[in-house]
Amino acid sequence: SEPYPKRIIIFSPHPDDDIISMGGTFQRLQDQGHEVHVGYQTSGNIAVTDEFVTRFLDFAVGFEEIVGIDTSKSGKILTDARKFLARKKSNQVDKPNIRAIKGLIRRCEARATCRYVGIKDENIHFLNLPFYETGTIEKKPLTEKDIKVSMELLRQIKPQQVYCAGDFADPHGTHIVCFNAVFEGLKRIKDAGDEWIKDCWLWLYK
Repeated sequence: SEPYPKRIIIFSPHPDDDIISMGGTFQRLQDQGHEVHVGYQTSGNIAVTDEFVTRFLDFAVGFEEIVGIDTSKSGKILTDARKFLARKKSNQVDKPNIRAIKGLIRRCEARATCRYVGIKDENIHFLNLPFYETGTIEKKPLTEKDIKVSMELLRQIKPQQVYCAGDFADPHGTHIVCFNAVFEGLKRIKDAGDEWIKDCWLWLYK
């Protein structure tokens, strides 16, 4: 249907739902020549194990040594992270810098996915919705900030097709909150009379 090619955004609650749950469609949309964007809605940092933090920090320090960069700062971060994680208790919330490193690991994984599919770097969007950033499995309720972040990306792209994760049985409840942020954003944009919304379709994947 017209127009072709279309502007498309795939909303991915975690930085892997896109490729795991609709990877074939993801690749096909790109292969068909559409303008495909991906919106990674949360950092997904809770899914990264502590061992990965020290592994990647160890790599960062080693890389700096190879290229002749002073490792005093990165080396201290690695040492502090090892000490913290060694004493970390079960269900203890990570320090902010540990959570940031875990989020960076997930972003790198997401970028690698998009580059494999053929998505341009400028079409990869990390939203980091605030409701997710508690450091624990239990998340905050949906807030006005989450909705506004979603609306800003929708208005920036003005898509003809929007894909959202429709598996609301996600045990952590993240998928339904992410869907509600997009759905509420679309409703408000429609109520505001944005012209492009008339040609926008919402599809769910699971």
